[in-house]
Amino acid sequence: MPRLVLASTSRYRRELLERLRLPFEVARPETDETALPGESPLALSIRLAEAKARAVAAQQAGDVWALGSDQVADVDGVALGKPGGREAAIAQLRAMSGRVVRFHTALCLAHADGRSFAGIDLTEVHVRTLDDAGIERYVDAEQPFDCAGSFKSEGLGIVLFERIDNRDPTALIGLPLIATCGLLRQAGFALP
Repeated sequence: MPRLVLASTSRYRRELLERLRLPFEVARPETDETALPGESPLALSIRLAEAKARAVAAQQAGDVWALGSDQVADVDGVALGKPGGREAAIAQLRAMSGRVVRFHTALCLAHADGRSFAGIDLTEVHVRTLDDAGIERYVDAEQPFDCAGSFKSEGLGIVLFERIDNRDPTALIGLPLIATCGLLRQAGFALP
């Protein structure tokens, strides 16, 4: 079986990929994540997933596949990144209050020889109408500063939603495992 390298240092993606019980390594992709002028959130997620996978694959030798993923939150065509701190998280949640937020989670599985497979998952999150006190309580309790959209759906963040529409519940956490399994099978990995 070929070697697999996760092109991400995200603990969320690492924990999700571990569910598949495949051996893998982790490598930090040295990728500029700045959006290009006029780039849509969907296009940004696809470009970054591919850039991460290809950057790590290029560092490898032999039969090695690198898995890159990127998630971009989208409110009316405007990308929301990771807030990085309390005030930015509060501002993001205020902007999302009572709205539908689309999460584009792109995948790319790239081989050192240049071959690649790609996929995309869309999750729509219907956010409740939130008041400032509730937003601050949530942010202070969970501190979701490293999460696109400023919440952790796998944790307390679930209280912020009216509903979630998606094909794969793992996508919102950062790595859609259903699509990932499809890409890995295409690349020759043995899965149940």
